[in-house]
Amino acid sequence: MVDKEVAQAYWKANLRLIVGCMVVWAFTAYGISMFLRPVLVGITIGGVDIGFWFSQQGSILTFIALVFFYSWRMNQIDKHFGMAEE
Repeated sequence: MVDKEVAQAYWKANLRLIVGCMVVWAFTAYGISMFLRPVLVGITIGGVDIGFWFSQQGSILTFIALVFFYSWRMNQIDKHFGMAEE
């Protein structure tokens, strides 16, 4: 059985990681697509406006990277708090 203090510290570390990932995702999905896109308008690569491409594909690629980062980091947190699966 896990000590209550350890469980609370584990949950706090988990929430900190979730909030950090959500901030990165929100900044990428909303911040860059709203604020950086006007700067990139007019630059085309292969007939596609690069501002549009980054605002659409960049957020998807960032989300995929965040999924892998979250999994890797949670494994480290699990090991640190002794909750890793064998």
